[in-house]
Amino acid sequence: MIDDAATLDRQSAYLEQVRALGRPQRTAGFIACLVGVLVMVLARFRLDNSPWLLWPGVAIVALGWILFIYALVRRLTWVRAHPFDPNAAET
Repeated sequence: MIDDAATLDRQSAYLEQVRALGRPQRTAGFIACLVGVLVMVLARFRLDNSPWLLWPGVAIVALGWILFIYALVRRLTWVRAHPFDPNAAET
């Protein structure tokens, strides 16, 4: 258990930085998935099952998932390159 207040502050700042990595890409991925699903629903129920609009909707959802995976890999590689060291000197 960590009892030092300075170490807790550094650890919380580190975790906040890790959470912020890839946030724009995750948000864009979420929006792309939402737009893709809305396009597919629109094509299926409003435009009489239009196949010319179903496949672009699937492609947009796939793009959203690619953005999610990119943000995950980016975060993972950064954390592996910069692990939290509670014994590191403050700068």
